[in-house]
Amino acid sequence: RFFQIGIAEANMIGIAAGLTIGGKIPFTGTFANFSTGRVYDQIRQSVAYSDKNVKICASHAGLTLGEDGATHQILEDIGLMKMLPGMTVINTCDHNQTKAATIALADHHGPAYLRFGRPVVPNFTPADEPFIIGKAIMLNEGTDVTIVATGHLVWEALIAAEKLEEKGISAEVINIHTIKPLDAEAILKSVAKTKCIVTAEEHNYLGGLGESIAGVLALNNPTPQEFVAVQDSFGESGTPEQLMEKYKLNNQAIVEAVERVIKRK
Repeated sequence: RFFQIGIAEANMIGIAAGLTIGGKIPFTGTFANFSTGRVYDQIRQSVAYSDKNVKICASHAGLTLGEDGATHQILEDIGLMKMLPGMTVINTCDHNQTKAATIALADHHGPAYLRFGRPVVPNFTPADEPFIIGKAIMLNEGTDVTIVATGHLVWEALIAAEKLEEKGISAEVINIHTIKPLDAEAILKSVAKTKCIVTAEEHNYLGGLGESIAGVLALNNPTPQEFVAVQDSFGESGTPEQLMEKYKLNNQAIVEAVERVIKRK
């Protein structure tokens, strides 16, 4: 069943939490900014603290929301959601993976946040690839550097790996679709081989995937790391391509980060 709540996101979260009491599995849907920032108190109290089986589905995340500008873009949502106890956080890279994640979340009990973007991006993951919550996906094996990417930056990481190969640099590319729980085993196994890592995400470097990975490395295997992420700022109005270039979130930015981090081995 579908319910149109209108421009009343806090009420939407409250209704979703209530529906779980009757055994329903509610999926909420609106822009990422209004799915998290506007309703954070309702999510914390009525969903996370109460351990309700609500799936918060957030479209239009990050800078690639584009022309709507900073008031509608959000670059803090991963941090907001991953800090909530018991909250699963998923950030998918294309249509096929988003569909698979949605189906997997229907079978997963507990509060969850599913983040995806606005623009058309290449649909490059196999349609029949199983989606395992908390399990990273190896896309390209390499020996010189580990590139861990999430969301739209996964495709950019694959392009970067091709450019690096032309430069004689062997890049291992890992798709982290689940930011919480994080696949620490896959990360540690990779950096044990490559000895350095670049993390790439369409999010503020504070509170994002890169910060989570830095914590894993600090506790287990301190490793040189570079962050491809927004550097503690809001976005602005522009096309997705313009913004990704200005804020250094594209394949060229990943290549440059790899070249920096390799020098720090």
